[in-house]
Amino acid sequence: MTVFNFKVWAFFLLCGASSTLSLTLTMGTGNSFGRVFRISTWGESHGGGVGVVLDGCPPRIRLTREEVQVDLDRRRPGQSRITTPRNEADAVEIISGLTANGITLGTPIAMLVRNKDQRSSDYLDNDMSVAYRPSHADATYDAKYGVRAIAGGGRSSARETIGRVAAGAIARKILKMYNNIEVLAYVSKVQDIGSNVDDDGFTMEDVDSNIVRCPDPEAAERMIARIDEIRKQGNSIGGVVTCVVRNVPAGLGAPVFDKLEADLAKACMSIPAAKGFESGDGFAGTLLTGKQHNDEFYIDPQTGATRTKTNRSGGIQGGISNGENIVVHVAFKPTSTIGQAQETVTRDGQVVELRGKGRHDPCVLPRAVPMVEAMVALTLVDHLMMQQAQCELFPNTDAVDIRPNPLGKTAVRINKGAESTKHSVAEAAAARAPISQRVDEE
Repeated sequence: MTVFNFKVWAFFLLCGASSTLSLTLTMGTGNSFGRVFRISTWGESHGGGVGVVLDGCPPRIRLTREEVQVDLDRRRPGQSRITTPRNEADAVEIISGLTANGITLGTPIAMLVRNKDQRSSDYLDNDMSVAYRPSHADATYDAKYGVRAIAGGGRSSARETIGRVAAGAIARKILKMYNNIEVLAYVSKVQDIGSNVDDDGFTMEDVDSNIVRCPDPEAAERMIARIDEIRKQGNSIGGVVTCVVRNVPAGLGAPVFDKLEADLAKACMSIPAAKGFESGDGFAGTLLTGKQHNDEFYIDPQTGATRTKTNRSGGIQGGISNGENIVVHVAFKPTSTIGQAQETVTRDGQVVELRGKGRHDPCVLPRAVPMVEAMVALTLVDHLMMQQAQCELFPNTDAVDIRPNPLGKTAVRINKGAESTKHSVAEAAAARAPISQRVDEE
């Protein structure tokens, strides 16, 4: 929303600026995400419902509510004993943006999910109505706004993510249509229990084959046992969700402030309970030397495209996708509301002991998987549309011989008299003669 700020305008007048100065400020309250492909979510956990308005969706795409519902069903509560028992169908209603026969119009798409099983008395009829839950958003929301939605946590509840996941289902479809791009996440770690997953080979069916959403069956059993143990103690537990994006074209992102991994980090860190983000090898890469960490290039013998031998960069270099799998890791803290007694304070500053009531996830990770997928998909569609607008508005008419060799897993080299190139590369490799480069960087 763009508004005129009188105080700032008056300040410019006092400084001698022209009285005809036109000034606008863009005001944001943290409920919208994206630039071209943009969502705004709304609603509270114990209100009438929650939803999203998606703007910037391309027209002429066939869309059904069932396609959106698939991802919402993976996010909804009450799926298993290791998620919150709140019983919600989370049935989506698409109330604008489609023709009568389900074709996108290019206008805003509004989607609504009505709340059915909220129990506000779990919050209002006990100490939780006045006491802040440790490490929850209760205290900070109150400090910021001077008022808060006590029942269900309002906008700080993971129920807000329904709108993201609904819009993310549409983003997922667009990515699939554009370049067969797949966005798949899984639980890679619960506390100290890790997993061994082939990022090139696992499927959504593998992920959803167990209640913890880890495609490593042996690790999944140990994860579930750990969550059960913690759940029975009235406690909670955290871990890591890994997201892999396949078939991403090279070129998405920007060199400076709009780096692709920077926007992915913002997207994923905006999810409730997210506390850490890594791209590629992340912090583990700090233990390596440059020689060990660098992803060496080679020419794919099948496609002729430029590829990397390893993927420690996680598919992003210099803030721009390089055509390899994008791999990110998102760390989630243990759920704040637990059934054990904790010391805290009330709104008026009295020290009390609080034991959480209500229905809460002992571990957010299984339901965080579709949330991470949604935010990654939304970010990629936004960057894809920005790439189309800036760099592909006009076709590259340069001769094929002077264009850079295509980059990435799905790229294919157009025959550009490449035999001489192949020979020169082969000869250099055979002679093991490195190309001498002088690099002068700050």
